[in-house]
Amino acid sequence: MSEILFLDGPRTRAALDPHRVIDATATALIAIARSEVSAPPRIAARAPDGLLGAMPGYVPGLGLGAKLVSVFADRAAPGRSSHRGLVALFDETDGRPLALMDAGPLTEVRTAVTATLGARALARPRPSRVAVIGTGAQARAQIGLLAALDPATPVVVAGRDPLRARETAALHPAARVGAGIEEAVRGADRVFCCTGAVQPVVRRAWLDPGAHVSSVGGSHGPELDADTVRDAVLFAEWPGAATTRPPSGSHEFQDLPSDRPVTLLGSVLAGDHPGRRDADEITLFKSTGHAALDIAAAHVAYTVATARGWGTRMEM
Repeated sequence: MSEILFLDGPRTRAALDPHRVIDATATALIAIARSEVSAPPRIAARAPDGLLGAMPGYVPGLGLGAKLVSVFADRAAPGRSSHRGLVALFDETDGRPLALMDAGPLTEVRTAVTATLGARALARPRPSRVAVIGTGAQARAQIGLLAALDPATPVVVAGRDPLRARETAALHPAARVGAGIEEAVRGADRVFCCTGAVQPVVRRAWLDPGAHVSSVGGSHGPELDADTVRDAVLFAEWPGAATTRPPSGSHEFQDLPSDRPVTLLGSVLAGDHPGRRDADEITLFKSTGHAALDIAAAHVAYTVATARGWGTRMEM
């Protein structure tokens, strides 16, 4: 009999120390860029009203695991979707199951961390204003991380629901609600797109020279217009963001011309690529998610929870 640690949603969230997740996620991104990760493209089984996605992966030094996540339309909120799932972590030396945890907070935190690493590596230093587009769970996770890491830089939040925008902005001491998405984006040094868009919500004409965009939403369609993609220097977590079809690949990066490079963020973090080349170019990091990032976050949650005696131990 083997023992497994179960972490519910609150314990999973509490165990995801943001600084440790940042370090582990950077390690995972570098490992992806250096082809040290074993992770097949995600697959999905489709039901009439949604899908169940599977993302197994192995990252040396961080672990072996898999995420199962369902994506279904939210019947109580037309136009929105719900994401529910679990992450299983295994011992990388003998295959024993070690932990089972809530995929919701884990995905939110590791996605916000990845977007923030993209901004840190590619944006100009010392931003004067940040825009967060979206008001759902991922936007709130992004605002929460920004508040923890940089509570002084002004943030403008914009979304289609004014009440939810106010609730999201309230999570950051220097945030306000924008009059609209265009107003939030214009003048922002860094733009975080965290929406469930089915068509572009950010347009090239609104972006200042030198702006950086981290786009993590758009599972069902593009968050950014074609002009933004055309004019930006492109970055992603893994090559499949441009070479595989959604849901594993990015809507924005489909059918790029053969001469349009997409640089891996891990190559920039490792110092193997310079990233931003001048102060005026627009940089775009598109996050589609990757199993290695789930493994990185699960490793942190398991390590912290074990050290603090959190969770429930169960016999398998």
